[in-house]
Amino acid sequence: MGYNNSPSSSNPAFSQDMFAGYDQVYGAPRSMVTTVQGTVSKTFLLLAILSATALWAWNAAATGQMAGAVVGGSALAGFVVAMITIFKPTLAPWTAPVYAAMEGVFLGAVSQAVEMGLRSKFGNQYQGVALQAVSLTAGTTLVMLFLYASGMVRVTDKLRSGVIMATGALMLFYVATILLRLFGFEMPMVWSATPLGIGFSLFVVGLAAFNLLLDFDFIDEAARREAPKYMEWYGAFGLMVTLVWLYLEILRLLSKLANSRD
Repeated sequence: MGYNNSPSSSNPAFSQDMFAGYDQVYGAPRSMVTTVQGTVSKTFLLLAILSATALWAWNAAATGQMAGAVVGGSALAGFVVAMITIFKPTLAPWTAPVYAAMEGVFLGAVSQAVEMGLRSKFGNQYQGVALQAVSLTAGTTLVMLFLYASGMVRVTDKLRSGVIMATGALMLFYVATILLRLFGFEMPMVWSATPLGIGFSLFVVGLAAFNLLLDFDFIDEAARREAPKYMEWYGAFGLMVTLVWLYLEILRLLSKLANSRD
C-alpha cells in the first residue's frame, strides 16, 4: 500500500508520520513487528485494567470513600501519562497500562456522580445510566468496526481531512468554553439539556465514532508497514483515548436527555 503523507487520525496519539522508514523492515519475524491481532489483545488488556479500576472507583464513590482530590488527581495523571506516551511512543508498553488505570478511576468516579445526581433528582427511574453508556459505547464501537472491516465506509483522504478538521475545531471550542467558564460565562450549547445542547452532544458522539474509523485505519497501517512491536501497545493506547472520549460524551448525552424530561 502506498504511503499517505496525511495524518491518519485526529486522535493526537495517531499520526502516519510515525511510519516514516518502517517500509524497510518487511520480512521481519512476526514476533518483532506489529500485528492487528496483537493490538487487539493489548486493547482488551487495557480495557480490563480500566474496568477494574473503574469498578473500584465506582464503589468507593458510592460509599463516600472517594476524595475529590483522587478524582482530579487521576484525571491529571492520566493526561500527563498520555502526553508522555504521545511524545515517547517507545514507552507505551509501560505507560499505556498506567493510563488505563488512571482513566478507570476517573471514569468510575464521574459515572457514579452522574448516576447519583440523576437518582437524587428522579429516583430510581434513571438508575443504570452508566451501564447504558457502557453498552452504547460498546455497540457504537462494534458498528464502526463492522463498517470499516466490511469496506462499507472507506477512510479516504476526504473523510480523514473532514474528521480531523472537525475534531480540531471541537477541541478549540472546548478550550474556549473552559476559559469562558473561568470568567463566569456559560455555553448552553455544551452544558444545558436544551434541544440545542442535546443536538450538540449528538454531533460530538458522532464525531467521536468517526474517529474510531481513523484509529482502525492507523492500526491497520501499522501492521501493513510492520512497525516495531511496541506499536501494538501504542495503537491500543490510542484507541483507548478515543473510547474514553466516546464514553464520556455518551454519558453526557444520556444525562442531558434525562434532565430534558424534567
